[in-house]
Amino acid sequence: DTMKRLRRHGQESQRDRIKQELFQFNKTVEHGFPHQPSALGYSASLQLLAIGTRSGAIKLYGAPGVEFMGLHDENAAVTQVHFLPYQAGLVTLLDDNSLHMWTLRAHKGLSELLEIGRFTLTGPPGAPPSVTRVTAVLPHSSGELLLLGTEGGHVFIVEVPGFREVEERNISLDQVASSVPDDYIGRRNLEHVEALQENPVDPDQVVIGYGRGLMIIWDLEKRCAMQHIPATQQLESVWWTDDGSYILSSHSDGSYCQWIVGREDVNEEEEKSDIPYGHFPCKAISKIVQLPTKEGPPFLLFSGGMPRASYGDRHCITVIHSKTHVALDFTSRIIDFFTSDERYPSALVVLVEEELVVIDLQTAGWPIIQTPYLVPLHSSAITCSHHISAIPLKLWERIVATGDLQNTHYSKKPWPITGGQNLAPDPPQRDLLLTGHEDGTVRFWDASGVCLYPMYKLSTAAVFQTDTDPNDNMNQSTEGEWPPFRKVGCFDPYSDDPRLGIQKIHLCKYSGYLTVAGTAGQILVLELNDETAEQTVEAKVVDLLQGQEGFRWKGHTRLDVREDPVLFPPGFQPFALVQCQPPAVVTALTLHSEWKLVAFGTSHGFGLYDYQQKNNVLIKCTLNPSDQLAMEGPLSRVKSIKKSLRQSFRRIRRSRVSLRKHHVNNAAKVSQLQDANARLEAELAEMELAPVQRKIEARSSDDSFTGLVRTLYFADTFLSDSSHNTPSLWAGTNGGCVFAYMLRVPSIEHRTEEAVTAQPAKEIQLMHRAPVVGIVVLDGHGAPLPEPLEVAHDLSRSPDMHGSHHLLVISEEQFKVFTLPKVSSKMKLKLTAMDGSRVRRVGVAWFGSSRTEDYGESGLMVLTNQGDVHVVSLPTVKMQVHYNCIRREDVSGIASCVFTKHGQGFYLISPSEFERFSLSTCNLVEPHCLIEAPLQSGTSTQHRPQPSRARCIRLECLYFILETVWEPELSHSIVDQTFVPLHELDTLL
Repeated sequence: DTMKRLRRHGQESQRDRIKQELFQFNKTVEHGFPHQPSALGYSASLQLLAIGTRSGAIKLYGAPGVEFMGLHDENAAVTQVHFLPYQAGLVTLLDDNSLHMWTLRAHKGLSELLEIGRFTLTGPPGAPPSVTRVTAVLPHSSGELLLLGTEGGHVFIVEVPGFREVEERNISLDQVASSVPDDYIGRRNLEHVEALQENPVDPDQVVIGYGRGLMIIWDLEKRCAMQHIPATQQLESVWWTDDGSYILSSHSDGSYCQWIVGREDVNEEEEKSDIPYGHFPCKAISKIVQLPTKEGPPFLLFSGGMPRASYGDRHCITVIHSKTHVALDFTSRIIDFFTSDERYPSALVVLVEEELVVIDLQTAGWPIIQTPYLVPLHSSAITCSHHISAIPLKLWERIVATGDLQNTHYSKKPWPITGGQNLAPDPPQRDLLLTGHEDGTVRFWDASGVCLYPMYKLSTAAVFQTDTDPNDNMNQSTEGEWPPFRKVGCFDPYSDDPRLGIQKIHLCKYSGYLTVAGTAGQILVLELNDETAEQTVEAKVVDLLQGQEGFRWKGHTRLDVREDPVLFPPGFQPFALVQCQPPAVVTALTLHSEWKLVAFGTSHGFGLYDYQQKNNVLIKCTLNPSDQLAMEGPLSRVKSIKKSLRQSFRRIRRSRVSLRKHHVNNAAKVSQLQDANARLEAELAEMELAPVQRKIEARSSDDSFTGLVRTLYFADTFLSDSSHNTPSLWAGTNGGCVFAYMLRVPSIEHRTEEAVTAQPAKEIQLMHRAPVVGIVVLDGHGAPLPEPLEVAHDLSRSPDMHGSHHLLVISEEQFKVFTLPKVSSKMKLKLTAMDGSRVRRVGVAWFGSSRTEDYGESGLMVLTNQGDVHVVSLPTVKMQVHYNCIRREDVSGIASCVFTKHGQGFYLISPSEFERFSLSTCNLVEPHCLIEAPLQSGTSTQHRPQPSRARCIRLECLYFILETVWEPELSHSIVDQTFVPLHELDTLL
């Protein structure tokens, strides 16, 4: 017994060691566009872009691959983001009035974003909250001060990074009022501080702009007002020109004004006032910027100002340079904008609610620069995803070349934001992520590295007759139009026809065949063509009801196919179309490019299509006679739930009325009422409006959607006897039924003449009737069968066809292994029965060892409705590891999850963002980048002030830092300085 225990303990230790070598959970990077952005910041010295969101996230981006993310502990929106000049740090302001200091600290050769301080202004005792409510933030160019304008009209001055308030330098409202003529103060109060700007040529001077229009030029050293500018309109923004001679102000009536700095005789009449889009009432100009050029007139840029009645719903930034005047019309509300060059504008970067747009201002026509990251994945809503690992180079290059033909309208200029160093190794392989969208498009993304880069867009709408978008004409501006609109951006959430939505995608990376299926029962088969082709696509109608009586489809109609030839551009071009009747959503799809077959399934049945001969091979109706919901379509489904709710409440109401008539005090009647309430709760739980907890139990055969096909699988295995393998098709339904069909596929020589045939071979009914979500056949070695053509391309070993094969059926509630060809149960693994866990997604993956390249294991990646991910061993079907991945309340995130073949996964954390995670120790895609603080000599500003004593660090503090963070030997080399400027610290070390 002792020896057995020792041996068992040794085996367990070895298993634990192998688990540590193979499995490790990490959330690695977020792809896409931040959800609900609320603030924008930019550092010209660091060449970094920062975006804050309403959820309290802060994201930094530099050169492609350079990304950082932080999250505030407070559940509050980020309202402002400001980088500290010439430092690797930034300050964020939240809508709870708290300020936060962040720094990019180097650790083990890589930078990390850390929050190092937080601060909230505290006013005098008894002061109202408006006194300290921050409305404007200005980081001083010295890098040591932060000016905070408040709702009460005060300006507080705070030292950074320590957030120490310098009370003696604060600018109170009384000080400002005393320097302004009495007649101005008497007519109006100053209101809040709307804007703060520093004089570009004199850092001691700042302009304070108040909400009612007054602007004060304040000298920070002399602590007095130098000039007041008595504007009369509500102030929106202020800009100090590069030479310091003018101040521009924009106002709520759609006007902007130019004021001379240094003149004391400024009248209330604006020196130079302009309403660009008057004379009718206009919306406010929320931000204005004027930048010089090397030669010629300056650039003038401002947001807003559109005529209120005619174009009040437009989101515009106007760019005026010389005789060129363009109103850039964006797809959603403008958050903020900046120009990428510190002195001369080279690119305009605009953050709107749904995308980031970068415009090349140096090239004629001001074209768009394609973004290598922050691409709006949701330009049309994502409806499905499909991942393909290790794409062959030839196919990759053809997709890239096809995508380049679509991108000729983009600027040739490189990406203008280049901060940081990307130290991540080159991706070991080429990976594709395909996303299907509501407008019928499929987008191809390079998912090999940190940046999810757009490669190619396929549109399926041209095959069908759909209503054209009447707004398409807006993209083309007409000659002499005023305002001179130009549509920019790609976010377009509206679909011409929701039936076009893509629901399933399958790409064979070896043959280049692609099949996509949609909302209205359409299945397209496409092949990659490098040339333009004009062709007609004929629909092959498949009646999945097989003539059954008593059923009437109440959902949407099928899409009408174009009868005339369609001109398809280079790329994936459709050559075959299958149309299911009824035209229900396609729920399962798979492609076998070696056999030239496509299998598809809906809530009514499944079919097999030969796309070489363009013939139907198999049609099987799985519809249960009692399943009327399957005939109503997705829109009617909502109505049926409401109807069921109404019926339940009516039953309860009738019960209560009956009880009142027969005296409610009767204990037996009260018990009936409680039973009725219990029945209502049970009915609501069964409708599964949200994930619920329940025990595993057998399901009734009359449950709704029992015939819905959940999974389809091709396999070359043993069905009739153990000595002859044959092609086969397996289908699993929502009612726990598995159908197996034996296929006869002619040889290559006779493939075009002889027909593919299918005959029923096996049928399995799971006792607990749980939906079948996955089917895998394991060969004699217990390894999953390779993909079609994988062995032919020498990328996988041939399956073992001598030993017995096994069938693994994954239902929502258990994993069960059957022997083949007898289909007798061999082993099973139940998912936890009490906590309501159900399998939602499965995928086979290869997990390599982190310690040796010679070892690895195949495993089954599993996602449950609780948001947990598991790895189940093959062929032993034992639970290996278990991690919490997605919040159980995030139903859309769980539904959108897709696994990769190498232990990674993607899921939507918002409509516009994928979270990437990994269960493998070897396959991690995450940012590895370094940010170096800029040196003073490398800056382009000529008037940067020298650091003062407050900007330095004491020698004792420096000694402590060196001894604890860096090497102790370095601290002894610094003995001759009492104070060390922080900006010299990197050079000194």
